Amino acid sequence: MNGDQASPRGVPTIRSVDHVAYTVPDLDAAVSFFVDHFGGELIFYDGPFSGQAEEMTRHLNVDPRAVCRLAMVRVGLHTNLELFEYEAPEQRPSPPRNSDIGGHHLAFYVDDIDAAHAYVSAIPGVTLMDGPNGVAPDSPVAGQRWFYFLTPWGMQMELTSCPGGRFYADLPGARMAPPSEHWR
Repeated sequence: MNGDQASPRGVPTIRSVDHVAYTVPDLDAAVSFFVDHFGGELIFYDGPFSGQAEEMTRHLNVDPRAVCRLAMVRVGLHTNLELFEYEAPEQRPSPPRNSDIGGHHLAFYVDDIDAAHAYVSAIPGVTLMDGPNGVAPDSPVAGQRWFYFLTPWGMQMELTSCPGGRFYADLPGARMAPPSEHWR
């Protein structure tokens, strides 16, 4: 680390988010979804992994009889999306809702929320939630517009935008990491 950078608190030498990961029911379909509709680039497939009983539990917190395959998809300039497909005893087939422990969603920034909404609404198997929605004028992200949708396998996603691409100028939200200037 050079002399003009402050050392962060917490984990020594931390520098960035490396990837986010989601478990999906059909790895090939999920890879195609992100490549075809979100400009993702398939980097690699790996696996299947199995027969490592205790290691599967100790390393990944899964049933020792689990079998998995994975794929890494790069989306945009800075996001590595790791997708897992597991076969495991007592696997829960339903994704958690946002209100459930472990609930989640993946959000992408778009410049034109209305055009993005029209596009996503035409993707086969996608379920749109209400929107695009706005936020309260006194919100830290005033001017934001957004909507949620479910992928064909039920994963929650969001598209969000802010007026004129100003990314919440002069608001507390302006301290958030801004969207990249370019997708790729």
